[in-house]
Amino acid sequence: MKEKPNYTEAFEELQEIVSEIERGDISVDELSDKVKRAAVLIKICKNKLAATEGDVIAILKELESNDTPG
Repeated sequence: MKEKPNYTEAFEELQEIVSEIERGDISVDELSDKVKRAAVLIKICKNKLAATEGDVIAILKELESNDTPG
């Protein structure tokens, strides 16, 4: 388990944790650790999505300013 996975790795690990919980494959002893790990993974995904959104907005603004006749 990587400590700082990229978005895709974090999302896939998060899906696996959710699946384990849904199937009941996690003992009560493991549940706390899995929920804590899921919180870390959600934060990684959320931060990456926010950064990507910021990049896209900046690119679109740049494109708009380049399209403006001047």
